[in-house]
Amino acid sequence: MQELSIPNFLHKQPVYRDIYEQFCTDASFLWLLRSIVVDQPHYNLSDLAGLEQRIDAHLDGLMTNVDTGWAACKAALEFEEPGEVFTAMVIAVRSHDVNKIKHAVTVGVKSTRNMAALTSALGWLSDELSLPWIQRFLNGKDMEHKLLGISSCSIKRHDPAEMINKILSKNTCLDDIVLYSRTIRLVGELRRQDCMPALSVAKKHANPQVIFWAHWSSILLGDKSSLMSLKSFVFDTTSEFHDLAIQIVFRKLTIENARMWISQLAKDSAMNRTVIKATAVLGDPHAVNWLIEQMRDNKLAKLAGEAFVLITGSDLQVNQLTMVTPSSHPLYPNDDSDSEDVGLDEDENLPHPDINKVTALWRSIGTNFIVGQRYFMGKSISINWLQYIINNGTQRQRHSAALELALISPNGKFPNTRAKV
Repeated sequence: MQELSIPNFLHKQPVYRDIYEQFCTDASFLWLLRSIVVDQPHYNLSDLAGLEQRIDAHLDGLMTNVDTGWAACKAALEFEEPGEVFTAMVIAVRSHDVNKIKHAVTVGVKSTRNMAALTSALGWLSDELSLPWIQRFLNGKDMEHKLLGISSCSIKRHDPAEMINKILSKNTCLDDIVLYSRTIRLVGELRRQDCMPALSVAKKHANPQVIFWAHWSSILLGDKSSLMSLKSFVFDTTSEFHDLAIQIVFRKLTIENARMWISQLAKDSAMNRTVIKATAVLGDPHAVNWLIEQMRDNKLAKLAGEAFVLITGSDLQVNQLTMVTPSSHPLYPNDDSDSEDVGLDEDENLPHPDINKVTALWRSIGTNFIVGQRYFMGKSISINWLQYIINNGTQRQRHSAALELALISPNGKFPNTRAKV
């Protein structure tokens, strides 16, 4: 049998450069798509893997002629967009060319979005290729390089050992709020109990970003005393840490305290979305009838439907409990030309529940649930069930299960459900 080989035309740089430019464009676009759907409710592990295979196919195409492939990436870097930064960094590291890597990093550190793309690229690559560079970035004097190293450790759940302690003891590092916060966060993700003293110091910091991650990591390491310190973040819908606080706090509060907080939130109708999210995280079936009532409001229906599923495990689409989304359904964030928030609607890919059908289903299954007990996806919370959801659930369900699993076992692994499959 004749041995398969790469077609000769792919090696002819002048004529076929447009093919490599297309490889670069497609890889960059698909990575950008992945960066969105990784947090969407309609993608599961299989969907994510399929998308990643398409990205890898284009990256492999660029590597069939490294010089031509890099020329396409270098030209695309002029746009200074995250998708192009991701693609260029992957190709640069795979080519083992220091100058190419330096060029990609120089463009990547110019913005937060591009830094995230650089981090994603290092997380995408094998440990053999990425870890030597991650260590090099960590050992560098540049704070942006250290941040890239720490962020990449987070994606890979790689413990840089003593480097965390070094960063948390150097004033130059502590003065960089983003690096300090990211390192504090990594302490929780890696279950570094030895760094608890550093968290205690961070809790007294003046910056809310440092304060939040210090308490977040402390909770992950088993310190329930930090729950009250995150209350202000739960009640402040303008905080960038609002949703993150909800996700962790209502998993650790007692049912009684959680209900008290939710009651306080419910006094302000503007907090209804927060109440629904908190109710879903808590998982107490006591609130299901209230959730069903919220489905009458087009502004809240989809979110309430998602909360219903997270508690009961009853898939709306599988059980045919959906209806066509009314044309009056608002967007969150909205597309008002006067609004600065033009991100993807967080409810967009959720099904719209049919309240009559959902009510009928709850009447038939409600007796299977005990009020005052926490449920997740229809079952009592256990390590085996959480691991099952991590392997089989949708992305938002997987994220919730991973955090729940980490909170159950302070010394166990915290799965990264956003990492490459």
